[in-house]
Amino acid sequence: MINFIKYRTIYFLLSLLVILPSSYFLIRYGLNPSADFTGGALLELRFTGGAVSQAALNEVAQAKLPGTTVQQSGVNSFIIRAQKLDQASSVKLQQDLADQLGPVEEKRFSSVGPTLGQELIKKTIIGIILAAGFILVYVAIRFKDKKYGICAVLAMLHDTLILIGTYSIASVYFGAQADSLLVTAVLTILSFSVHDTIVVYDRIRETLNNEPHLSYGEVVNRSINQTLTRSINNSLTIIFMLLALFLLGGETIRWFIFALLIGTITGTYSSTFTAAPLLVVWENLINKKR
Repeated sequence: MINFIKYRTIYFLLSLLVILPSSYFLIRYGLNPSADFTGGALLELRFTGGAVSQAALNEVAQAKLPGTTVQQSGVNSFIIRAQKLDQASSVKLQQDLADQLGPVEEKRFSSVGPTLGQELIKKTIIGIILAAGFILVYVAIRFKDKKYGICAVLAMLHDTLILIGTYSIASVYFGAQADSLLVTAVLTILSFSVHDTIVVYDRIRETLNNEPHLSYGEVVNRSINQTLTRSINNSLTIIFMLLALFLLGGETIRWFIFALLIGTITGTYSSTFTAAPLLVVWENLINKKR
């Protein structure tokens, strides 16, 4: 049996090595907000007359509507984002693009006002706070000890910070945009992280009842050994699927899949190497005070 708890300081240092650069980028550069948050319009087009390059489309779009960004979403399909683009301007832009680049077909058009964007930010923050609060209370009641709820939430916040910080790095170097799909990914990962943590905690409770002669550190270590293979195997099935989607899926969902992939990896790690060791640290501090 491997003594995982013995190396808990190393686990915390590894987390810190990831959290520090993530936090630096998040504080300095923030996220690259999409129209979902800032307000603006999104227009997805498909050119039906032949191959069109992203550079050529970007040049024409910038000339007709300065401030637009162009992103390829498939074969001869592109997403155009602009701060100000109503339905009439969209029709006019499509006519100009058709004249210069060939026949074009509108796949979707959506517009978000800045007020709705600010409302989404507000609801996202409230949602994360409510989720953390409900999880803390539920886990504390479920295991009849507040330390389980607090440590589970700390591990959850650990995953959230790494996910958002990594996304910030991707925004700086690869142009990833934070949109409503990122909100969906964050809330999904919160659930996944806590779910895996509860599995470990439940085994700790069973071991405490079945083997009361063991010290708390030994109980946690034995529980980690018993659940680690299950956690890794369960997560690998998700990671393989997400990798396939990331590599082969469309451009429109690529960064959403990226966020889920990072969150799944950090969630698997934190459940075993953050949430469980934190319980031992908490218990040791209580024993020292006694």
